[in-house]
Amino acid sequence: MKKNKGILFWITGLSGSGKTQISKKIYSSISKKYGPTICVSGDEIRKILNLKGYDRYQRLEIGKKYIYLAKLITDQKINVIFAVVGLFHKLHKINRATFENYLEIYIKSEINKLKMKKKKYFYRKKVKNVWGMDINPEFPKKPDIIIYNDFKKNINELSKELLSKIKKKYYEK
Repeated sequence: MKKNKGILFWITGLSGSGKTQISKKIYSSISKKYGPTICVSGDEIRKILNLKGYDRYQRLEIGKKYIYLAKLITDQKINVIFAVVGLFHKLHKINRATFENYLEIYIKSEINKLKMKKKKYFYRKKVKNVWGMDINPEFPKKPDIIIYNDFKKNINELSKELLSKIKKKYYEK
């Protein structure tokens, strides 16, 4: 881990898998352990910057913008917990080439369980350009950490599991 850069915790997975909730739960512990940290979600950045477009190409371009933003912040020795669908191999590859301190965290959930839970409106109604339905996700090939969310554990348990894996990962290096 380079001390002169922040860490990018790139938390990826299908919509509704728990990325944002888990990110918010780990924020305090990450801040205490690794220093100044911000926690953002792709949905928040889309809203703040009024980023439109949900087809495959537009999502990829928006994902690249997220990376530029995260780079700006991590270059200032601030950690970023970024909860984003971002299911493109190209984005994962760019992240690995761009960030010296990078953890790719995949929240793995089955699309059928997500649809059954119907937490997201687009799983209840027919909507175009939905990951796992009409856009094929490119799940991470070799994520640093995988958390399986089958909805049998609550967010607190999943967050503790993730923090334990982060700690183990950084102690191994």
